[in-house]
Amino acid sequence: MGSITSYSTEDGKRYRVRYRDPDRNSREKAGFSRKKDAEDYLANITVSALRGEYVNPKTAKSTIADLGDEWISNQTHLKPSSYAAQESAWRIHVKPMWGARRVGEITHSDVKNWVTKITPGRSATVVIRAYGVLAAILDVAVLDRRLTTNPARGVKLPRKAKKKRNYLTAAQVELLAANSGKNATLVYTLAYTGLRWGEATGIRIRSLDTLRRRIFVAENAVWLGARVVVGTPKTHEARSVPYPKFLSEPIALQCEGKGREGLLFGDGVNHQRQSAGHGGWFENAVKRCQNVDPNFPKITPHDLRHTAASLAISAGANVKAVQRMLGHASAAMTLDTYADLFEDDLDDVSDRLDAARAESVVGFSWGLTASGEQKTP
Repeated sequence: MGSITSYSTEDGKRYRVRYRDPDRNSREKAGFSRKKDAEDYLANITVSALRGEYVNPKTAKSTIADLGDEWISNQTHLKPSSYAAQESAWRIHVKPMWGARRVGEITHSDVKNWVTKITPGRSATVVIRAYGVLAAILDVAVLDRRLTTNPARGVKLPRKAKKKRNYLTAAQVELLAANSGKNATLVYTLAYTGLRWGEATGIRIRSLDTLRRRIFVAENAVWLGARVVVGTPKTHEARSVPYPKFLSEPIALQCEGKGREGLLFGDGVNHQRQSAGHGGWFENAVKRCQNVDPNFPKITPHDLRHTAASLAISAGANVKAVQRMLGHASAAMTLDTYADLFEDDLDDVSDRLDAARAESVVGFSWGLTASGEQKTP
């Protein structure tokens, strides 16, 4: 596959390796002071080429900045909010640290030390996202044969702490709606359908089937800074979500004076922005509720989505129905997300099993005695 030749320098004899890479391009590496070193280098090149692991030494000199800028520009398949998070992680955390580094120079220990360094004072989400961007860029370097393996893989990351969810009771939803003024219908809709904020504020009049009491969820309005980006729902799939009968009249009132393309909530033309955290209508409504009910939890609009799941499960809805309502990818995801809501069901399961056994053994006389011995029929 190659050859080794010697040449003279001021420092003595040196050896040069010439070979062809898998693309049949001529390559060479010179400067070996011992012939054995040159032979070992050529042998490694030959074996890596046969295994499909050959890495062009020149491409390994590419920097993370070279590859990262291209990588982030190719993330157009992401939702706008997801893209913004990835771009921010690249620009703020990854590029300043790694931009000037050559991909072939990065070691596993380098990445491990970096993760350890940036973890204090930052949330696990921020650290995991920044690490994920670097690892993804290096994955591309492997696929492009700039590296044989990804030095970032296998680094231990901080664990995300599970946040305690706050669920409202039906009575607390009523109290919140009563203190939300003109936004009462929006509160009811969020709490009884499980729609995300962007899905609810993206509802158009044409998306309503008032006879069947269904909302066809096909749009999601996400605010990025001062602009709103309208796209598909989070899972990219449209879905039909039912709403309870008591919401029929309030929704009908929201439709008044708006055409088929009008938005259900807000002025019908502009997408309603989420209530500002400090001094917004939602926060003020929660504070008024807490003045009335000391047990009323501090919640955000997204917690009403969790409330919808809680109310549906409490009402006896099966997991598959809740999954479809919330737009989860699978029933397993719904179970994982709301595992805490099913704790009470464990007691119910054992009680039902006990009742089923009691009913099935009526008329049978065998079983176990108090001492544990088998009775005979």
